[in-house]
Amino acid sequence: MFTPRSTPSSGRRQQSRVAAGRKSVTGTPTGLLFSPRRTSLAARSTPTRVQSHTTAESVNFDVQTFGSSLPVKVMEALTMADADDQISVKVDESGWAWMVCGERLIIWKICQTAVAKLSVCKELQLPSSEFAYAADLVAVSSPAPLETAAVQSISVLAVSSEGTARFWPSLTQEGNYTETDLDMEELCNFVVAVRGGSFVVSSFKSHLLRVSLDSSRKLQSRALQQGQGVLSGIGRRVSSLFGILAPPPNDTLHSVLWVGGASSLYTLTSSSLSKWEVDEASEHQVLSWDARRALTESIADAIWGSESNYEEMKEGANVIYLDMQLSQAGLVVLAAAWHPSDTPCLAYFCLVTLQDGGASISDQFTVEVTKYNPPFQSEEVLQNTRLVLPRSPGSAAFLYNEDLVFACSTGTGRGAGLPEEKIAFNSPGDGVRGGGCCANLPVFFSQNSGLVAVVGRESASILPETMEDSLCSSLAAAPEVSAMETPTRAEPVAQEDKTKLLKAAFLQFCRNDLVGAQTVTDELFPAEGEGEGEEGAELDGMVTRINLDLVDDYPASDPRWAESVPDESAGFPLTSLIILHQLEDKMKAHGCFMDFLLQVGLLERLGQTGVRSSPMATRLLLCEHAEKLQAAMVLKSHHAKHGELVTRAIAAALQRNNAAVPPSLTPADVFFREVSQISSVFECLLEEEERSLKESPGDSVQWAEVVLTVNTIIKDMLQAAGQYRETKASMYRASENAAPEPEYIPWTASGGVGGVRSVLSRQHELLLRSVYPHADSELRGALCEQLVALLDIYLGGYVAQLTSLQQRRPPGAQQERYNSLEMEYSQRRSELLAPLRESHDRGSHDLIHRDSLCSSRTGFNS
Repeated sequence: MFTPRSTPSSGRRQQSRVAAGRKSVTGTPTGLLFSPRRTSLAARSTPTRVQSHTTAESVNFDVQTFGSSLPVKVMEALTMADADDQISVKVDESGWAWMVCGERLIIWKICQTAVAKLSVCKELQLPSSEFAYAADLVAVSSPAPLETAAVQSISVLAVSSEGTARFWPSLTQEGNYTETDLDMEELCNFVVAVRGGSFVVSSFKSHLLRVSLDSSRKLQSRALQQGQGVLSGIGRRVSSLFGILAPPPNDTLHSVLWVGGASSLYTLTSSSLSKWEVDEASEHQVLSWDARRALTESIADAIWGSESNYEEMKEGANVIYLDMQLSQAGLVVLAAAWHPSDTPCLAYFCLVTLQDGGASISDQFTVEVTKYNPPFQSEEVLQNTRLVLPRSPGSAAFLYNEDLVFACSTGTGRGAGLPEEKIAFNSPGDGVRGGGCCANLPVFFSQNSGLVAVVGRESASILPETMEDSLCSSLAAAPEVSAMETPTRAEPVAQEDKTKLLKAAFLQFCRNDLVGAQTVTDELFPAEGEGEGEEGAELDGMVTRINLDLVDDYPASDPRWAESVPDESAGFPLTSLIILHQLEDKMKAHGCFMDFLLQVGLLERLGQTGVRSSPMATRLLLCEHAEKLQAAMVLKSHHAKHGELVTRAIAAALQRNNAAVPPSLTPADVFFREVSQISSVFECLLEEEERSLKESPGDSVQWAEVVLTVNTIIKDMLQAAGQYRETKASMYRASENAAPEPEYIPWTASGGVGGVRSVLSRQHELLLRSVYPHADSELRGALCEQLVALLDIYLGGYVAQLTSLQQRRPPGAQQERYNSLEMEYSQRRSELLAPLRESHDRGSHDLIHRDSLCSSRTGFNS
């Protein structure tokens, strides 16, 4: 008989090891997910139900009710359900959840606040089916991000196991639907929403259909091709050379994963992992990876590798793949393994973290054998276990089936030492009916308790490593703040204390105490104020101040800064010794702060703030802070490449601002600390350029290099800022019912002394007057390319202003300002392009005809 090297009682984590000829085990350091802070169920003003198990049963984790009371329709469905009705629930990270109970489908928006508010809840009738429905056979979609989408814009597709598809174009019209029968050939098991308002429906035998509404409002479907284009029809052996494998006839599909940010669709079968790149109307399969061949031996090695007869044992090991989710460290596959000759025969659950290289899966991956190893019963029983993986930095993972949730680690980050624990849901009448992630928490639906979150009792904040301690220190000065207590509404609170209280709420949010964070913010800014008048201005000022503290924070935990941090800094000290890492940490903290404002309902209540002598929407000012962080990271990367030039410009910028450089620090340390002033480097770069032009001969290599480098640095910084603004627009977008906002003048279009618009105009004149006439043809071509890019940024600022004026309401109120600005835009565009049009150099003419400055791209005529 064979005995595995660990037993359930051993308590040892088994990790795969690096061995000759086997895949290496690697991991990317990430943060720990959960917080040591705990909120009891009794603290909630509107608990869902009485918890069916006590926290004493769990040593390392708390089970907390999540969100407000369940909607009445959900409670009624649970109460009226027959014994034969199978209940299945799915929790989506967008904050929507749905439950199928018999042939009833109930969809609701999870309310995460401490006080129950009116929440959206709709009931839809599913088509008749001989088989029980599952929540995996339902998906919701919307043209806008689901987190903020209006209810009327949300569409729903539900499919029966036999393939009857019913589509509701709007969640607000329960009786308005379209129905069709899909030609699936086998039973269906998953429905996911993808690009273009369409869906992908899968069967157990890996048959995939893309379903969408045609112009006549009828449902149409077509098959996703397995290995499209030139690879179609070629043999399995040959096609594998190109990364596309034909599925074996007995393949079973276990998981379908849609990653919206990358527009990628993944499928996991019993033998392979496949990936499609999906756009609005088409899709292209880019890989099919032989998971069984690549992983089976590594998983067997991780479990039984220390056995003396391992080579004999591995031939009889069985491995199946159950589920797949995405983490910050990579794709995580849930697998189970067992050996029939083991006594007792146990099922070992493993988490395998893979790196997606685009068109291939890396040969380096991590195999983590969890301590969840129940007695093996059958493959069917194993396939009931699913995986929930919070997206927050960290390695926490949660396996669940009907009877339990098992908390463990993927083994890929600094949280690899997370405690592993089984949390039972097997009291009479209870059971886990589904789960998912919401607000970066693992959320499960308990038959007896409704929505619950599993929260670790001891763990770090989602903020960068030591920010938690530093933030606590900055709040300790006020006893009522450090105790997380809020005054009653009748008691006046000083502005400084309010800011500290809001910081305290942010800290609670980062510790996953959503209820506590919401309670503090509700007390500080009661809903009836709705962000108007003095209270609205106060909120805008506090939010701006806190976010500015984040981006301009002193890295106090860097020992070189120890004596240079202000004694009473209320900032958020970070830990990195490397400037670039400090900037990356600040960007993570900014992202956490934006999530906080959204989740507690403050983001939609923000108004406007004074910036550069003009009003600006506060949301856009927060975006500006992040844009400058992005630009600072680009400048730091250029600092490594062009150290001498950037160092001189940084020193000049500090001298202008009368900023002292302590002996323990470099000028770069001091300059990159205050990210909000990053644009001051532009003028200093131009001065370095002008100095070099005066000192160097016009035909020297150094003369040309300095000009090209300065152009590249400015262009890259501003393009990075603009790209962030464009790609993250949904995060900072105003709600549909928001009040009219002031004209938007981005910092990349600021005028006046030192303003970016002034800098670009000055550089344009300098290049055409002092550089272009003396350049050879090769240098002229390079300069033209750079100049076009800089002018695109320059004129793009005008386009942003004009667009903001177009969107303001009522349209007639700003017509005069719009006309004036449009005239200025057209005039400046002509003036800036005229020298290039008049140039005798053919390259400049070609560039003008094809460059991004044409009116068709900007949307405005010259």
